Amino acid sequence: MATKNRTEVTEFVLLGLSSRPEMQPVIFGIVLAMYLVAVMGNALLVTVACSDPKLQTPMYFLLSQLSFIDIFLTTITVPQMLVHILSVNRTISYNCCITQLFFFMAVGSMEGHLLAAMAYDRCVAICDPLRYSAIVSHRLCLRITLTSWTIVSLNSLLYSVLVTHLTFCGNQVTHFFCDITPLLQLSCTRPVVNEMLIFTEGVAVVVSPFFFILGSYARIGIAIAHMRSVVALRKALSTCSSHILVVLLLYGSVIRMYLRPSSSYDLDQDRQVAIFYTVVTPMLNPLIYSLRNQEVQGALQRLFRKHWISRNFQPGSQANREWQHIS
Repeated sequence: MATKNRTEVTEFVLLGLSSRPEMQPVIFGIVLAMYLVAVMGNALLVTVACSDPKLQTPMYFLLSQLSFIDIFLTTITVPQMLVHILSVNRTISYNCCITQLFFFMAVGSMEGHLLAAMAYDRCVAICDPLRYSAIVSHRLCLRITLTSWTIVSLNSLLYSVLVTHLTFCGNQVTHFFCDITPLLQLSCTRPVVNEMLIFTEGVAVVVSPFFFILGSYARIGIAIAHMRSVVALRKALSTCSSHILVVLLLYGSVIRMYLRPSSSYDLDQDRQVAIFYTVVTPMLNPLIYSLRNQEVQGALQRLFRKHWISRNFQPGSQANREWQHIS
């Protein structure tokens, strides 16, 4: 690496998902469809969680925050990729690249912290239900959210600053957005400090929520093992199943992408994992929570019913005149 020619990089070229021209329209159509489903699904979940009176609980406050994060995460990367697919010029300025890296690292890390907070919420609800309302409150959830944003923002800022101190030997990024791994691969010298940061401070910020989730579910498992009521057992499992599935989707991708030695990096495979993490997972999350949650299903039905009534029974509408005539 040290023998490569050093260049002053003012912009990067994002190579995208594939270099085959015949695949670009197919990739564009598939990614655009998934992006629209992800944004609309999460936006609908945020609307329902914030507007339905029966969902004004800490659990659904955290769920609405998770949906907001999913919208933010996929919007950071996908629209730019779609534009580059249809464009000959696939460059991104140096400053925009570092900015994208900062927001992606912060928002991606924040998703893990929210899932940890949701695991704590479920743990208290199942293990100590009588004191749930006294322990878990909107104020506590808001405090956890703000604290988590502060931690992940400082962590992401540290990563971004260290990247700005790298010397690059090229500007072609084998990815569809500016991520930490492909940028490190462009460094003229081995970025030992950055790699150590990923496996130390990065593990503390990104993976520690995962261990917290494991601890919470260990307690939940013990509580479920002592349940004698079949109804209570079924309710506990139903409550946790959606969250467990989302956790597996998130951390399966994170561990595959980042928590490995640099010698084992395969940037082509990482791009495939990244598209799953930035598009597929945000698309699946609202489907998982809506299809497996009767309260969310009921809230969606009430929202659509209210919208239908307000649209068809406005004063002066044909449906309203017919209803008045029948009455």
